Amino acid sequence: MSIIVEGLYHIYMKGSPFEKVALKDVNMRIDDGEFVGIIGHTGSGKSTLVQHFNGLLKPSAGKVIINGTDTSEKNLKELRRQVGLVFQYPEHQLFEETVYKEVAFGLVKQGMEEDRIKDRVRWALGMVGLGEEYLEKSPFELSGGQKRRVAIAGVIALKPSILVLDEPAAGLDPKGREEIFSFISNLHATMGITVILVSHSMEDIARLTKRVIVMNKGTVEMDGAPADVFQNAEKLEEIGLSVPQITYLMMKLKKVIPEINEKIFTVAEAKNEIAKYLGGIR
Repeated sequence: MSIIVEGLYHIYMKGSPFEKVALKDVNMRIDDGEFVGIIGHTGSGKSTLVQHFNGLLKPSAGKVIINGTDTSEKNLKELRRQVGLVFQYPEHQLFEETVYKEVAFGLVKQGMEEDRIKDRVRWALGMVGLGEEYLEKSPFELSGGQKRRVAIAGVIALKPSILVLDEPAAGLDPKGREEIFSFISNLHATMGITVILVSHSMEDIARLTKRVIVMNKGTVEMDGAPADVFQNAEKLEEIGLSVPQITYLMMKLKKVIPEINEKIFTVAEAKNEIAKYLGGIR
């Protein structure tokens, strides 16, 4: 099970005066069970790229093969069950009168039996941290973070093998962001599904993912472990990105305390490094 991208080009409004090349010769492979972050400035091609992963967009040239299925094929019903795609502000797409009906919608469309649907809906809500007391509530009466979780529950209820999230915590307060990322991490850990996270937050990417793909002007600029990618602070800044804020702090500390390791990319790592230094000077 994997995502294979070979020589991918995508051109919007090809042949018109408004033609735009969004992706240029993109090549990558994402293996089953990976947790991958995709970053890039606005217009870098990251959202266009992930929309190829379930056939919403078709290549202008090149190939995208998902779990052995070429997305250029006409019938992609099974592929779209395997790949769950969550756009920014998915709660704007809620429409059913109860949370139960909202989460069950895709399962009903698949023709699943009612008893199985009930079990799957409860499971999906539990995975996003919502109990059975929400089943008969209107989704429109919930808080913004709860609406977001209901929308994501509707996607994971289908039990996709690949979950693609485009800025899943956009617009949420710190508590809501942490709740979203907590259950996403739990979903990855307990089910072993492939998770692809598109985000502008370098902090979230650094602490959650195991691999970072950097998009720039429609191409892959970098691809590697977060520690390797975020060491290239100057290069990232050149293309309109940054390293996590904690890394800038550690770089400043390095000027005052030469012994300290400035190659730190998460708050947890910084805490351990500073504690280690303080312990060494007692």
